Amino acid sequence: MPLITAPVIAPPDPPNTPPATQIPEVGYSSVTYIDPTGTRWPMTDLTADWYTLAEGVSGLGAAPYVLTSDPHPRGGARLRHVQPQPRTIIWPVLVKGSDHTSFTDNWRALGRAFTRTLHEGPGTLEIARPNGRIRQIRVYYQEGWDGQGRTATGITWDSAVLTLWCEDPYYVDAAPVSVHRETGALVDYLVPYPSVSSSQVLGATTVMNPGDVDVWPTWTITGPATLITFIREDTGESFALDMTETSHGALLSGETVTISTDPPSVRSATGDNWIGALNWPQAVLWSLPPGGCPVTFQLDGSGPGSAVDLTFYPRYEMA
Repeated sequence: MPLITAPVIAPPDPPNTPPATQIPEVGYSSVTYIDPTGTRWPMTDLTADWYTLAEGVSGLGAAPYVLTSDPHPRGGARLRHVQPQPRTIIWPVLVKGSDHTSFTDNWRALGRAFTRTLHEGPGTLEIARPNGRIRQIRVYYQEGWDGQGRTATGITWDSAVLTLWCEDPYYVDAAPVSVHRETGALVDYLVPYPSVSSSQVLGATTVMNPGDVDVWPTWTITGPATLITFIREDTGESFALDMTETSHGALLSGETVTISTDPPSVRSATGDNWIGALNWPQAVLWSLPPGGCPVTFQLDGSGPGSAVDLTFYPRYEMA
């Protein structure tokens, strides 16, 4: 059966990107903070009423790790486990205003944009390069929104040194990578000559992860399909979703189901929970390592319109 494969890596243009400036550990870039409400706060526009003080920025380099080792009888040790740790970013900011009232309004508004992460979910620090590539990291306010307390500060200007805490230490590409596979046209057995069209979509391909560390993809399957199987060929890990084990039954033409590998979930387009239809305990919701990874998609009971879409956001050590 003909198959169509279309890997896509296409970053969007950064919206309302502030002017670029030199940031330690990053280089020439534009930085925007996005608060939990989605409001964008440009952080590198030196003409604005607030901007980053580049001197003192830290925590944008490689992720921190804890190494676990075992003593070796012949001396030294052997590495047993590597555990990524939460990242801490130090972010100095200057805030000003044309008079005391406007300064106070700006100070309170920006401070609230950071501290609300403790109550409404993480904000996002977005770092855009001049070529349009964007990496993001989710942040929580930890401490530091205090004035300097020096002579002349707190009237029309002041600065704060923020500590931002990141539960995931890796930067994430703002643009997803996607792979689409679908059935080709089914053929008549006798026209124009004896032919066979399988009831399966069998697709072996190599998925490229351009990031630095593993990612856990999301899969969206479009019916018709009865049994959906995904195999990581280099490790043999696999998982399968048997639609006949759900209350819905076979996935019909145009219907979709989405499988998330982290956190694990299986949801229909209407929100029904079908995670129990995975082939537990054999199921392994595997990740994609950096570089190329051989994978196979298989849909039993497929037909016209059957398709598989794999999506993930590459993760990076550094901004």
